Amino acid sequence: MSKNNKQFVEKITAMEDDFAQWYTDVVKQAELVDYGAVRGTMIIKPYGFAIWENIRDQLDRRFKETGHSNVSFPLFIPESMLQKEKDHIEGFAPEVAWVTKGGEEELEERICVRPTSEVLFGEYYAKNIHSYRDLPKLFNQWSNVVRWEKTTRPFLRSLEFLWQEGHTAHATQEEAEEETAQMLDIYAEICEDYLAIPVLRGKKTEKEKFAGAEYTLTVESLMHDGKALQSGTSHYFGTGFAEAFDIRYLNKDGEQQPVHQTSWGMSTRIMGALIMVHGDNRGLVIPPRIAPTQAMIVPVAQHKEGVLDKAYDLRDRLQHLVRVDIDSSDKKPGWKFNEYEMKGIPVRIEMGPKDIENEQVVLVRRDTGDKEFVPLSELEERLPALLEEVQQNIYNQALTHLNETTTTAKNMDEFKQALDEKPGFIQAMWCGDHTCEEKIKDETSATSRCIPFEQQHVSDSCVYCGREAKELVYWARAY
Repeated sequence: MSKNNKQFVEKITAMEDDFAQWYTDVVKQAELVDYGAVRGTMIIKPYGFAIWENIRDQLDRRFKETGHSNVSFPLFIPESMLQKEKDHIEGFAPEVAWVTKGGEEELEERICVRPTSEVLFGEYYAKNIHSYRDLPKLFNQWSNVVRWEKTTRPFLRSLEFLWQEGHTAHATQEEAEEETAQMLDIYAEICEDYLAIPVLRGKKTEKEKFAGAEYTLTVESLMHDGKALQSGTSHYFGTGFAEAFDIRYLNKDGEQQPVHQTSWGMSTRIMGALIMVHGDNRGLVIPPRIAPTQAMIVPVAQHKEGVLDKAYDLRDRLQHLVRVDIDSSDKKPGWKFNEYEMKGIPVRIEMGPKDIENEQVVLVRRDTGDKEFVPLSELEERLPALLEEVQQNIYNQALTHLNETTTTAKNMDEFKQALDEKPGFIQAMWCGDHTCEEKIKDETSATSRCIPFEQQHVSDSCVYCGREAKELVYWARAY
């Protein structure tokens, strides 16, 4: 980002010309991240981290309201421990980073840098769960993980990322499945109510489920370019990890029983969704409920007597109502306008000598660019209401895009035509055969995103093979 006062914000590549470059431009110029020294790592800068903190705080609040406690487990996992759950390690093997040397000494056993923490929790639960009185265990961990990705992009896919991972243990299958569904609802609530991102809720196919899970539930969102993004997942493990780690409890009848477990997570990947669902060719568009700064005061002709003083008085007046800041730097107002449009600040408050004389301010919406003149006496009432209007409009725009780019295909000709002409979600019936699922991916690069909870019957036959269909699936190319 140029610091020359004479320059406005640098040009962003138009998303219609090169969506990938548009994304990179926005991430860099809005000062969300910088690249780390190791390929595929990222430095999350203050503004980017402030957005993540707001997402994190909302998630953390909901976790605690539903009875969960935060814990912290080690970064390192011994190879022998990781090998205890065969399906799990096979699912992560290509992405695992290994430590083979400590200081100058070769290690007797390789140590894995945490790709996820199921085995750590399994080992802990085996030592700490003995009776039905010890259940349920409702834990969440805020941590970083490492997955050695071949192709990386900030937020969307990086070697190291931040996330939360919930790990719970229950006495019965019913309790564990209720937990799995509840946590997915929380993810959907955060996406829709705070991030203004409409999502599809459903179940992953057997092929796409989490390694080691009985089944995986997911919330899927749709980006501007018609690609899907898995935005949060919740897994029911059954007793698989309990059997592998011998996690058993004595029930009320004095019988030894394996626990039923769940795991669920949302990561900084959701930041990528936030950018690609709402952003435009001027930069970010941040929904007010999650924005670090909801309103930015920009003094106009601030060199004139009284303008800065009035602007600071206004900030102090509004601080108890909204997250408000002021830019009193010596940069020109035009530069500031572009800067805060780039950063997606929901509302800009302009105040100059004429506004002070007229006892008013100018409110400018980031989502539409509309301006309105508001008397100072009405500002405390109007500003919060305007922020809610912006929040709802941003959600409505994303929902309209999702609906308009969701098509139905009854055969592969229609399927391929939809992908080429109107990228987005495709509703299509499936026979349940994983061979068809694989062939669809091989021929189109589209994957099954979810089996929606609310099923529709759009055809009698499988979109690929033509045999009798079992269920509706949403398909899309995805990040």
